[in-house]
Amino acid sequence: MVTLAATVPAVSGRLTVRAPASMLLAPSCLLLTTFFALPMGVMIAMSFLDSRTFVPTLANYERFFLDGLSLAGFVRTAIMSALVAVAVTLLGYPVAYFLARSRSRWRTVVFALALAPELAGVVLRTYGWLIILEDRGFINDALIHLGVISTPLPLSKSLFAVVAGLTHVVLPFGILSLMTSIQGIDVNLERAAQMLGASRASVIRHIVLPLSVPGIVSSLLISFTMAASAYATPALLGGARFKVLATMISEQVLFYIDWPFASVMSIALLAMMLTVSLIGIRWEASLKARKTSRKGQTQ
Repeated sequence: MVTLAATVPAVSGRLTVRAPASMLLAPSCLLLTTFFALPMGVMIAMSFLDSRTFVPTLANYERFFLDGLSLAGFVRTAIMSALVAVAVTLLGYPVAYFLARSRSRWRTVVFALALAPELAGVVLRTYGWLIILEDRGFINDALIHLGVISTPLPLSKSLFAVVAGLTHVVLPFGILSLMTSIQGIDVNLERAAQMLGASRASVIRHIVLPLSVPGIVSSLLISFTMAASAYATPALLGGARFKVLATMISEQVLFYIDWPFASVMSIALLAMMLTVSLIGIRWEASLKARKTSRKGQTQ
């Protein structure tokens, strides 16, 4: 049996307490089993039950794959999450690079502004975007007064509105992920490249970007999973016409009282996030293996 030793200082010497590793892991395992594994098992079992008779059946899965609305919501969720992930990574990378490399007094101000959205609730931030993107919102009113347009642009209740709102919500997490990765890159590599005549753009392209791939992958995965599971922002900014899996699951539970079909949608959403995470992890591992093989060939 594996045992772990914990040494505690005592008045007259040292007290050594030995306990099995299983005892130390038991609280965490019990917590995960109670609040994660057990509910997941109940949800999976419920997905195989009929919503009326509670008889075991595969009709819920057949309905999901044959119903055009369900598959459309699945595809819409994937597209929305991918756009948010790309937008967060592209917008967050310059800010993360500045925070990781700058020593100016403005660094604290930029860092505070980057984390400022987290000081307000998601619903409050979403209502702020409603004021900006509505037909009589700030953008449309400004464009109409300037004479650029004559009728309001359909900015709200659309994919653009949801992506903009979710990008605002998820951006701080992407910035922190990218900043941590860039801080792990040795600054001397950039200085050496600049001393050899490389421009700032070349240094970022050939040194910083390849070495910060783990942070880019983490930013993409965090942004994708957070956007795919978001409910408040798609519900408020997307409206009734823009339905994603999170809002469709809520409708099945609250309005149609169809928990088995909601379980199927939840499993589909979970499977999508796990698949994307697995692809990202495998991609990062393959890039690391290529770098290792190149180093071995050069040596």
